[in-house]
Amino acid sequence: MLQEASRRGPEINSARTDATLGDVAAERGTKRWRTWLPVPLANLICLAVHWFVSKTESPAETRSYFVFLWNFLAVSFLLAIAQLWLPALRRRMRQAGPIFAVALLTLCAWELITTGFRLLPLPYFPSPAGVFQSLINDRALLFDSTWHSLVLLLGGYALGVIAGLISGICIGWSTPVRYWGMPILKVVGPIPATAWIPLAMVISPSAVFSAASLIALAVWFPVTMLTASGISNTRASYLDVARTLGAGRRYLIFRVAIPAALPSIFIGLFMGLGASFLTLVVAETVGVKSGLGWYVSWAQGWAEYGKVFAALVIMAAFFSTIMTVLFKVRDRVLVWQKGVIKW
Repeated sequence: MLQEASRRGPEINSARTDATLGDVAAERGTKRWRTWLPVPLANLICLAVHWFVSKTESPAETRSYFVFLWNFLAVSFLLAIAQLWLPALRRRMRQAGPIFAVALLTLCAWELITTGFRLLPLPYFPSPAGVFQSLINDRALLFDSTWHSLVLLLGGYALGVIAGLISGICIGWSTPVRYWGMPILKVVGPIPATAWIPLAMVISPSAVFSAASLIALAVWFPVTMLTASGISNTRASYLDVARTLGAGRRYLIFRVAIPAALPSIFIGLFMGLGASFLTLVVAETVGVKSGLGWYVSWAQGWAEYGKVFAALVIMAAFFSTIMTVLFKVRDRVLVWQKGVIKW
């Protein structure tokens, strides 16, 4: 009897192990579907709501928005199936799935509030279908405006970063420069760059150059302050060790102080980038004949609020993309901070 029990023991354990593995596999399969299944469900809800309220909208707007939602639904189903065999895609979808689902439900609520129940007055608050149709109708002008805004933003931002790094390093390293530079920085820096628009329009030879100068001024102040703070707060032990090994002034600045100040410098770059976005939109409304800020002002003048919202959507995608790129650069340069500082 004992021999039979001992003989059946491994079989029972093997059966239990198989059952456990089966449960784990089933649970994993359920989790895989849960990672992206909310997105198609939210998309179906958007389609149902749009079909319900489409009778009160323009046929062209309704048709374009229906095509967009059906295409998005098809892509979401394809990705939901593909992620079953692609672990990398599954990880990305696990992170992005809830965001896309909430975004689709937000569009659904937006359409119910504007077109469905008329809680917000038209034409000041158009429906998502109207905004999407404006994106389609003015795609050429929006692309041209986005391109001009990109060139203007990158030009002004680059000038501001270069000037801010140079002045920040000088102020943070040299005591005489700090003595004369800090009062100027404290007086000129806090003044908003947009307050200099009337003077810039008088002094500058062109509206584009004045807009780029205003963007550079908006970026210069935070980059200078954070760079100077990072340079001046470099640990004295780092500098003492480098001097002991025979390092000169140039080596101390470029190989010791600046690398130690990089976290503060990147904070200044992010703050300057946010200030450049605000200054870009304001500067383009005065004198500049192209750009997203100019497009918003032009559309508002004609009471085309669907186009205004379309430009805002482009701005959100445009600015967030640039911010994401700067985050990637920060992650690559400051890779040594991983595990030390929570990002």
